[in-house]
Amino acid sequence: MDIQEEKQNSVLFVCLGNTCRSTMSEGIFQHLVKTRGLQDKWLIDSAGIANWHEGKPPDEFTLAMLERNGMLEGYHHRARQITQEDFIKFKFILGMDEYNIRSLQKIAPSHYSAKVGLLGQYEIDGEDPEIYDPYMAEFEVFKQVYAKCLRCCQRFLDSQEQDPHT
Repeated sequence: MDIQEEKQNSVLFVCLGNTCRSTMSEGIFQHLVKTRGLQDKWLIDSAGIANWHEGKPPDEFTLAMLERNGMLEGYHHRARQITQEDFIKFKFILGMDEYNIRSLQKIAPSHYSAKVGLLGQYEIDGEDPEIYDPYMAEFEVFKQVYAKCLRCCQRFLDSQEQDPHT
């Protein structure tokens, strides 16, 4: 895959610490892409606004949700902080809440090509577009976050498959 092709189909999921929502979305999206036979056409990653967890694996409940839903196979990630290069490397940067979006706008380089928005904008009409942070919450909260991330990732991928430029 050349760089231009890579740019056509690339997404970076972003949350605060890169251990819960963004990694869950990354794992879900990788699975969806693989299921549709599109794994060679997408560059998929996740990052955090902060570097608190850099180098650590995703939250244990995130991994449990991915495993429970058959999405853990082949998924490996270590937390990292977003970089200015990410704004050029990725076509889409999808944050989880408004705080993420404000932070992304502050750290973005002056000229960038990524489309920055909320993953939750792909939620069912009328639903809250923010995906709230389940960090340190009960497993039940992670189940709710998983369900919302799954719906949004499916709708995002569907929207890209319908776009003739994808």
